[in-house]
Amino acid sequence: MTKAKRILGIDPGTGILGFGVIEITPRNQSRLVTAGVITTPAHTPIEIRLEEIFNGLTEIIAETNPDEVSIEKLFFTNNITTAISVAEARGVAILTAQQAKIPIAEYTPLQIKQTLTGYGKADKKQVQEMVRLQLSLKEVPKPDDAADALAAAMTHHFMSCQN
Repeated sequence: MTKAKRILGIDPGTGILGFGVIEITPRNQSRLVTAGVITTPAHTPIEIRLEEIFNGLTEIIAETNPDEVSIEKLFFTNNITTAISVAEARGVAILTAQQAKIPIAEYTPLQIKQTLTGYGKADKKQVQEMVRLQLSLKEVPKPDDAADALAAAMTHHFMSCQN
């Protein structure tokens, strides 16, 4: 790699969507660029919430100029209503990256856990601690959704190195 590469990780959600941008140096070192969440108010019509997600991600892409996007695949829960709204937010995130002409990679929660910890059933705290260590941070990024998004970005970095 001759220039630094930026990866935007996304942990999809309608109420809270986590994002994290890392930069990979030509020496294959990773550093945190930014991380946070896009929140939308509960009891707001879904179309307004999705528009806020689109606008927020569009702004993050414009500010950070990522080369690639890594998004967590949907993990089906028992709550079908939650799963549908997360899928809608995920679709908006994918469309936003596609419109910006940024390549998109998708990883399951199992792949993210396996890649970062070596154990597919690792708990959230173990994954977050690996994010902290890999990015040489003093503390685990907060909130959890931002740390999860950084985990998706780190997973893409590691998976790209294997190819």
